[in-house]
Amino acid sequence: MAEPVYMSPFVLPTPAVRVEKLGDAQLYLPEGTGPRPAVIFVHGGPIREGMHAPSEWPVYIGYASAAAARGVAGVMFDHPLRAEDLAPSADLLASTIDAVRADPRVDADRIALWACSGGGILLADWLRAAPPWLRVVAASYPALESLPGAVAEPRYRASEALHAASPPVVLTLAGHEVEPLVPGQQRFVARAQETGARLEIIEVPDGQHSFDMLNHTEQSRRAVEQAFDLVTGLLTKDG
Repeated sequence: MAEPVYMSPFVLPTPAVRVEKLGDAQLYLPEGTGPRPAVIFVHGGPIREGMHAPSEWPVYIGYASAAAARGVAGVMFDHPLRAEDLAPSADLLASTIDAVRADPRVDADRIALWACSGGGILLADWLRAAPPWLRVVAASYPALESLPGAVAEPRYRASEALHAASPPVVLTLAGHEVEPLVPGQQRFVARAQETGARLEIIEVPDGQHSFDMLNHTEQSRRAVEQAFDLVTGLLTKDG
């Protein structure tokens, strides 16, 4: 039986790094000692019965491993992401952040959130009232207002949550995005322009949704590497 599409390989090589359990999450650790900044990856969905856990998907193993290879901890965790009830996912994200910040291997004052696809719906809370330790937020081909086919709840509308004091955002956009996600992405960009929020946009003109596992092209690789450069640069920046 053929593997499902979401088990396609990550667009970048996946380095071998040390992985340890942190409660229900996985902590991908860089070499060396001392507390390190951390990138918490928020997977997409919705997650349906019978699917592999997203922490087993090559794309997320690849992202977290690539973070560790760049000198920061990568964190991957599973959450249910159901369009009809987003609160359990939002609560799991919050508790995972608390656990990561409490771990002595992590610099609690240097945390990034990086959401892909439907995981972007969980970013609004953190853009609206960001703590000082949240240094950067990244979103790749994200849902920013609602999941396709669901009613947009005000709490999760990132385009309304974004403001001038929000953390810097690194937004990666696919040129061939699934249509329901495009208006929310456009409103988010417009909101950044209106408010003066700090926004870096990376465009993948030939990429489709999930280009980082479906389009193994030089354009896709450059986009992911550029996103990593921006995220890790902001995460490790002094001040």
